[in-house]
Amino acid sequence: MMPSSLFGLTATVMLCVSTFAAQINPHGFAPRTDAVQPEREALDLTMYGRIRDEGFSHSRIMDYAVALFDDIGSRLTGSPNMARANAWTRDQLRAMGCANAHLESWGEFGMGWRQIATSVDMASPDTAVFIGQATPWSPPTHGQIHADVIAVPLLTNEKDFIAWQGKLSGKIVLYGKAPAIEPDPKPLLQHYDPTELNRISQFPLDLNFTEQHVYNVPPKAYANAFEQIAFKEKVTKFFAEQGVVALLVSSYAGDGGIMRDDNNEAMGQYVYLPDHRQPVPSAVIANEGFGRISRLLEHRVPVALDLNINTQFTGDHEQGYNTIAEIPGTDPKLKDQVVMVGGHLDSWIAGTGATDDGAGAIIAMEAMRILAALHVHPRRTIRIALWSGEEQGDMGSLAYFEQHIAHVELSNAPEQAGVPAFLRERTGVVTPKADFEKLSAYFNIDNGGGKVLGVYAEGNTAIVPIFEQWIAPLKDLGVTTITLRPSGSSDQDSFEDAGIPAFQFIQDPRDYGTRSVHTNQDTYERLSPDDLKQAAIVEAVFLYNAAMRDQMLPRKGLLPPAPSPNPAPLMPDAK
Repeated sequence: MMPSSLFGLTATVMLCVSTFAAQINPHGFAPRTDAVQPEREALDLTMYGRIRDEGFSHSRIMDYAVALFDDIGSRLTGSPNMARANAWTRDQLRAMGCANAHLESWGEFGMGWRQIATSVDMASPDTAVFIGQATPWSPPTHGQIHADVIAVPLLTNEKDFIAWQGKLSGKIVLYGKAPAIEPDPKPLLQHYDPTELNRISQFPLDLNFTEQHVYNVPPKAYANAFEQIAFKEKVTKFFAEQGVVALLVSSYAGDGGIMRDDNNEAMGQYVYLPDHRQPVPSAVIANEGFGRISRLLEHRVPVALDLNINTQFTGDHEQGYNTIAEIPGTDPKLKDQVVMVGGHLDSWIAGTGATDDGAGAIIAMEAMRILAALHVHPRRTIRIALWSGEEQGDMGSLAYFEQHIAHVELSNAPEQAGVPAFLRERTGVVTPKADFEKLSAYFNIDNGGGKVLGVYAEGNTAIVPIFEQWIAPLKDLGVTTITLRPSGSSDQDSFEDAGIPAFQFIQDPRDYGTRSVHTNQDTYERLSPDDLKQAAIVEAVFLYNAAMRDQMLPRKGLLPPAPSPNPAPLMPDAK
């Protein structure tokens, strides 16, 4: 799941960017006209039972979890660990019997980088060990440094630099304001009970989807937000010119030792590109440590730290790869059509990316393993795609979509120039590629490792009666809810924007949003084996049903009705 930001509107821009405009105010192209959908789905209940037995009795999902999270570890895009994960997933998919398992390059990403170790220790006025990690793509300190700390508030424009000129040489900068920590926090573990699921099933008439992290952010707000993010690069260059030896930033969310470390903590949106290389080492420290240093400095108590940021760059022009594999279709008329499943394999570095989105990746792998173990002969091809670059803006899935599915025209308005491609305003012009007419559906999981409780139908009214029939034999597993609401942003976005049926599952939240997303707590221990097994079974059922039915799944109509040539007046004529 993509990160949020400390800077104003980017708290909504980056966390879960929506396809809200396309879902609520559609515009663009005429979709393929589907065959008439049957009133009743022809469900193979024997296969339901076989999938359940294989998934519960012979599951490999926790073996995948140990290998991917404990052995390989965090998987930053472009890093050596990401390369290991790509190769490992390819080999596992091949070993389970999938065909055409391969890595597909989506182009040059930028600099390869990894964190070897980071330590942040207070030397005076007392000794203390703080929880800290390098910010992504931070340069190293080249060994331990001992330096005094100076607090600098957030700088918002270049005029703010004047007050700090000549004061920072040789210092470690504590940058920004200490976060306020709630002394009476809410419980971290959360569950959707029947009352909450019933509420989610209702479509809000005010079109408020913020609970799903879907926000109606105008394009100008995106432009303003990324201007603020770009300014962070100027701040870092100023610090470098003034002789700052390192920066410390706070975790933008979390306490109790929970520390987030993602794009928000890096000193710029594009620090992974050689032309935007960060000039000063930086680390994020847990909010309790940041607060302690901040309070001491506020009371004019000098603070000195021993700091070691040990990082390594592994190349300036690393390629990004997606892992692809298939269970080939067997129906002569339908085998070229495709049902896709996926999740993103990349993660941030604070933890091991177990829930974001390692869980989605291993659930998809286990769903493919279940179907391969049962020697199913799907009528359509079932294809898995494990993406990279999601955390930097859906890079892997966007590139795949652009290469195979369709080209979607983006706005070239001046205010959009600084906005990343995944957030740019769509003009509605879609040029289909070879697989546009062949892709029946894409199913995505990127909401943690909780069990599947239903599906977000993304405004596709025609899909609701189909999915309601699919989940009826799964209700004893807790799958009860279909909602027309959209879901938060992830790799399904590009498919959804172009009218392809693309869906995220409603998952039990557990502590995904409160403790694990992008944090040092995103580890194996945040996973529930029972929930992961259930999710893989449900996903396997959805893949099988979509691959076996006579018709492709229905697409939403994204072409608005033509205006009347002589529209009636809104108000009656005065008499």
